[in-house]
Amino acid sequence: MAISLSVVLLLAIILVVMIRGGSIKTGPAIVAALLGFFLASSGMAPTIQNFLDSVARSINSINF
Repeated sequence: MAISLSVVLLLAIILVVMIRGGSIKTGPAIVAALLGFFLASSGMAPTIQNFLDSVARSINSINF
């Protein structure tokens, strides 16, 4: 849960920076947010969550 909240916060910050920087306009940002919202409630959500969890575990296991 802590990882997903951190990812949501990070993506929200990136989205705000991209909108303010002019890299992405407000319309496409809203479409992207809605896509993420509806994708989260689809049948693909568990597969995406498992993928993101495995990426997080891989990053966590890297020793610097």
